[in-house]
Amino acid sequence: MLQSVPMYSYIPAKDMARARRFYEDKLGLRPKEETNGGVVYEFAGGTAAFLYPTPNAGTSQASQAFWSVQDVDTEMQLLKSRGVQFENYDDMPGERSPQGAIIAGGAKAAWFKDSEGNIMALIQTLSNG
Repeated sequence: MLQSVPMYSYIPAKDMARARRFYEDKLGLRPKEETNGGVVYEFAGGTAAFLYPTPNAGTSQASQAFWSVQDVDTEMQLLKSRGVQFENYDDMPGERSPQGAIIAGGAKAAWFKDSEGNIMALIQTLSNG
């Protein structure tokens, strides 16, 4: 039943103004609406994320969410030009792409932290041939 309905992510923020500057200025997201002290951002396929205030932002050591993109290296280059800094996980197995993404397990992936310390990712599924 749950797989037949959209799923939304929550993105915690300690400082909403700072977080909005990151998501809107650096990532280029445009808010759909402001509600309950937070901001909703819509994405393809009827998906969305809710950026909301909480003192617990940045406490997870795992990825909060990822964007499924067509070309990780192109997205990385664009985001780097906007000041986004990508994480370098030297202990992670796999080859490295020209932009520094990890290629392993049929995917190419790159991670960055937002202004609140949340880990976000770009993932590209690679074809098998």
